[in-house]
Amino acid sequence: MQLLKYSCIAAITLVCLLPLTTEAQQQQLFTPETFISLVKATHPVAKQAAISVDKANAEILSAKGGFDPVLDVDASRKTFDGKNYYNYFNPELKVATPLPLDIKTGVEDNGGSYLSSETSKGKTSYLGVELALGKGFLIDKRRAALKQALFFKSQTEQERKATINNLLFDAYTDYWQWAGAYQQFAVYNKFLDISANRLRLIRIGFYNGERSLMDTIEAFTQVQNYQLMQAEAKLKWVNASLQVSNYLWFNDDSAYVLPKHFVPDTVQFSLQQPTGAVDAIVEQSSVQNPILKSYQFKLNSLEVEKKLKFQSLLPYFTVKGNLLSKNYYQPKGFDANYLEKNYKWGIDFKLPLFFREGSGDYKKAQLKIKETNLELENKRWQLENKIRSYHNENTALGQQLTTINTMYNNYYALLKNEEMKFTQGESSLFLVNSRETKLLELVQKQIELRVKYQKSRYAIDWAAGMLQ
Repeated sequence: MQLLKYSCIAAITLVCLLPLTTEAQQQQLFTPETFISLVKATHPVAKQAAISVDKANAEILSAKGGFDPVLDVDASRKTFDGKNYYNYFNPELKVATPLPLDIKTGVEDNGGSYLSSETSKGKTSYLGVELALGKGFLIDKRRAALKQALFFKSQTEQERKATINNLLFDAYTDYWQWAGAYQQFAVYNKFLDISANRLRLIRIGFYNGERSLMDTIEAFTQVQNYQLMQAEAKLKWVNASLQVSNYLWFNDDSAYVLPKHFVPDTVQFSLQQPTGAVDAIVEQSSVQNPILKSYQFKLNSLEVEKKLKFQSLLPYFTVKGNLLSKNYYQPKGFDANYLEKNYKWGIDFKLPLFFREGSGDYKKAQLKIKETNLELENKRWQLENKIRSYHNENTALGQQLTTINTMYNNYYALLKNEEMKFTQGESSLFLVNSRETKLLELVQKQIELRVKYQKSRYAIDWAAGMLQ
């Protein structure tokens, strides 16, 4: 009888404990920190996000190509019926600058009997510039493309962080679901062992004439009930392990299943950690949240586009000038007199009469900025409300956990009292089992609350964009 009493009381002490078996001693702890570090390093989504940044770097390199020097060679020759009509050899090097100014230089070697009247015969050279004074003076397509590529890289980096933030939240959620499923299986496993031991002792008491047949049936029914619960809990644990396996990859991009001997961190699972003041989290999110920062870089890019479209409202006015030299770069007596006699200049001027195309493009650029600002403010407000909502949920779940821990002490006291009465012959096994079942239901509720609590705790950082 005394042994039966101790076996019943032992069931109370197993809440949130790991199975103390030889197999359990061989189990390996798989902490959330180790799990998340693996997800960051090897998960395909994380690698894809990094590739997006590499693509943005390639876009910057492509935009810088607009400033690459260009070598242009124009060469031709015509000979007919023994006559040299003409021969041209005119290589030119054009260098773009970050200013509205292009520098060009080249040589000419022209000959033949039928050259055009404006073409210089023989060997000459020149050094010149092209300067935009109207459209393209403040910004042009190539400068705009480079600025937008730089902003796009910054925006892509923030989008990468947002992607990682979402990935880690899903990973944390599935990890704690796995921890909860493992915890429930461990609890049911212990209760099943103790109920089976209780059945064995009651059968001994029945054979010795100390227990009735109904007591053995009652004890056996309890064992069957726990067997059903254990089987269901094991199924949930195995499926939760497969869900965690979705995040496990080797460096060679091949996936693998979570090893069976890996177990979650049940110590952290049981902890209640403070989350901090909600106003401070909201303030930090407004500064650091990658989603909001991504919108800001998008706005910066749209501002560049607006400046470029504004150039369409200006006339096209370009000044060109070349300093000429006989032979190849051999100016003689480089002075004012030389400049007056050896130059070539010109202007290009175009003016749309109504500017309707430019006005429409500029208006669309302004509307894009307004539209994006509205999206940004709407997203900012949604994120702030999410943070406050998850913070409220976390606070409420913490209070419920405190209450359920107190309830556990009360249920424990009731069961202990019922066992004492049972040993004295003043109660029945049915009442002991009933008390024990109520305690088990409470433990199950406690585990479910802990899963929700952990999820809400990480949801706050996820909504704030701070998980990554």
